[in-house]
Amino acid sequence: MTRVWRWNRPVTVREVLEDLRRERPIAYTTVMTVMDNLREKGWVRREREGRAYRYEAVSTRAAYSAALMNEAWATSDNPAAALVAFFGMMSPEQEEALRDALRVVQPAGVHLDAPEESDGASGR
Repeated sequence: MTRVWRWNRPVTVREVLEDLRRERPIAYTTVMTVMDNLREKGWVRREREGRAYRYEAVSTRAAYSAALMNEAWATSDNPAAALVAFFGMMSPEQEEALRDALRVVQPAGVHLDAPEESDGASGR
């Protein structure tokens, strides 16, 4: 999937094979089987081109990652604890990406930040 997502276009088994062979020896049938398995799982779709197929990602890598995170969170017996643990594992760069993402998805005027503590001057 990494290659399909990186290239962001329909690819043939031969193209994926040639790219993988730069890193290690691998058989054409192995790549063909994996691509077909990805199609059966719904991750790619294929279209015939001559005697071969071109495979194309069904969704983006970001959407796939989001679905995985949502599935993991939804299956937790304590979603709040799972989020706390997940946030605790984040690097500073990931925390900033989370803040940026929240700015994008939050409606105006809605804040998920903890409420500011009163300084006591109002008597509350």
